[in-house]
Amino acid sequence: MSTTEVTSEPTIRPVISLTEEAATKVAELIAAESSDEELGLRIAVKAGGCSGFSYEMFFDPETNADDHIAVFGTVTVKVDSASSQHLDGATLTYSDGIQEAGFSVENPNATRSCGCGIKPGGICLFRSRQWQELPG
Repeated sequence: MSTTEVTSEPTIRPVISLTEEAATKVAELIAAESSDEELGLRIAVKAGGCSGFSYEMFFDPETNADDHIAVFGTVTVKVDSASSQHLDGATLTYSDGIQEAGFSVENPNATRSCGCGIKPGGICLFRSRQWQELPG
């Protein structure tokens, strides 16, 4: 397991970064879970979906020996070693606007987009198990 604590001067670059807005929203969602377990955000890439791969994001109390770990404030992000090659250099963002609301993965490794028009690296509504927030 490799661990990266993101501070003002990180010594090791995390596999995936979180914007401040994304880290804040994830922290709020974890707090709302009311769990006795210490939850972290697991981000994974799985085969399937419109463009050949899909992202999975969920709260996970487990940490595996091969996980890449990064800490953003109070949020611990876990990425398995198989997913790390697909997520290397990616950024999880969060926006809460009129036209677009929810989480998105900006991934420089994504070469194709989803057929529903989501930009490359975006989280397709039809592929995302959790967190795609629809306008009220």
